[in-house]
Amino acid sequence: MGFEVVMDMDITTLVVVAVYFIGLIAIGAFASKKIKNSEDFLVAGRNLGFWTFTLLVVSSICSGMTILGVAGLGYATGWPSIWEQIFVPLCAAVCILFFGSKLHAVAAKTGYVTMQDYFAHRFYSPRGIRGTSAIIGVFISIIYLVGQYISISMVLSWLFKIPYQWALVIGAVIVMGYTILGGLYAIGMASLIQGMMILLGVLLVGPAVIDAAGGLTHVNTVLAEMDVNMTHLWYPQVHPPYAGYAFMTPMYLVSFFFLLTFGLAAAPHVVNNVLAAREDRYFKWAPLAAFVIYAVIMYICKITGFAARSMAEEGMIAMPTGVSNPADYSFIVASEYVFPGIFAPLVAVIVLSAVMSTTDRLMLTIGSYVSWDIYRQFINKEASEKSITLLSRAAIVASTVITLYLAWSNPPELLAWLIWMAIGVMLACFVTPLFAGLYWRRATREGALASMILGLVGTFAFSYYAKFIAPMPMHPSMYGFVISVAAMIVVSLATAKPSKKLLDETRTGMFIRGEEERKTRS
Repeated sequence: MGFEVVMDMDITTLVVVAVYFIGLIAIGAFASKKIKNSEDFLVAGRNLGFWTFTLLVVSSICSGMTILGVAGLGYATGWPSIWEQIFVPLCAAVCILFFGSKLHAVAAKTGYVTMQDYFAHRFYSPRGIRGTSAIIGVFISIIYLVGQYISISMVLSWLFKIPYQWALVIGAVIVMGYTILGGLYAIGMASLIQGMMILLGVLLVGPAVIDAAGGLTHVNTVLAEMDVNMTHLWYPQVHPPYAGYAFMTPMYLVSFFFLLTFGLAAAPHVVNNVLAAREDRYFKWAPLAAFVIYAVIMYICKITGFAARSMAEEGMIAMPTGVSNPADYSFIVASEYVFPGIFAPLVAVIVLSAVMSTTDRLMLTIGSYVSWDIYRQFINKEASEKSITLLSRAAIVASTVITLYLAWSNPPELLAWLIWMAIGVMLACFVTPLFAGLYWRRATREGALASMILGLVGTFAFSYYAKFIAPMPMHPSMYGFVISVAAMIVVSLATAKPSKKLLDETRTGMFIRGEEERKTRS
């Protein structure tokens, strides 16, 4: 390749990515004109239309895990990890249908801004439950953010051949900029565009990579020659696994289902989106729309990872050396092989869209925790709208600095593992209080608090055991989740039940819709 061609590629790459970044900042600047108060900044004035809302939910989930991590896991483990492509899209449907339908209806009357507002109301605990859940939320959001910044830096460093740390700072500054400017309005607008780019981009790139690898039949033949179990739906139930990649056994897949379908559905940066929808009627079809869109994206990304593994095995591509997570580069390396160099920036924009669409929502979630759930509720109950918005922005800057510090060293061996760790804490801490609070009229304040705390402690204890003592047949968070459920049931039954008035206000009971016409039992 001649010098002139290389220069043309570099200039084209710079222009395409610069236009994308400038476009995001422009969206933030435009959205900033809509920000009149803290509700506008944090929940977009509860005014998002159907497709903006639906793609916001999808984009909030569609993180670095979806393209880089999903393809990387497919590259490393083969077909047994295909279950991820059902479980993760299901989480979008679960969040909208089972959590969103009720939370949105109640929030229309109560003015909830965050999930913590619901916890404080339903469990009659304006300080204990709110403070505990907000602190846990900040912690897990920062862990999750580390994974997103790693994904951004992987793409930018690959694209521009710049050091990992430079790429980290560039990506962080861009996302922080438009999030600070426009809040959820900016994120919603960006997610609408990014969601369409991700879907169209994956539909373009994935099939081309699979075809270049020789087609799916050939890919499966190559995988079977490496290990016949890589073409099965799960690995044999052997503990410990017979190989490091063979952990997707039936028992592990059970925990994987709970981890991804429910843990991610209860993630605060995902659940809070339901408070921004304009109308209740969106919750009828949004679950199906979100599931279908996300399932298409994830299936293609996963099979692209299979194809990349086949291509690497046959010497068609070479994964990067000198990095701790080569499998996570499978999507972009295979894409670079298939498409002429001039298309590389377009592939990069697709991946960046997936990563940034979650990163911005996580940053805003941290901002809402600090300003709304901690400062306004514990420090200054008379805080002005202006001060809440300003503090949200300051918290976003602070979280960016902290996350950059944590992500500064080399990334983990497999990106998916870092993100699963954060989701595991969500599973153990938030799923039980949300489900019990919305659907079990006997759930109490004491039960919810015990559920959160013991679930968190249990997850850390079993994670430590799995990491430093001996591997476990299921994801460590599954054991924390079981403890969380047990704590909720036992402690709630041992303490005084909530008032009927409170339960009716929060629409608590074994139903999803139509509570207004239904008389619930005390």
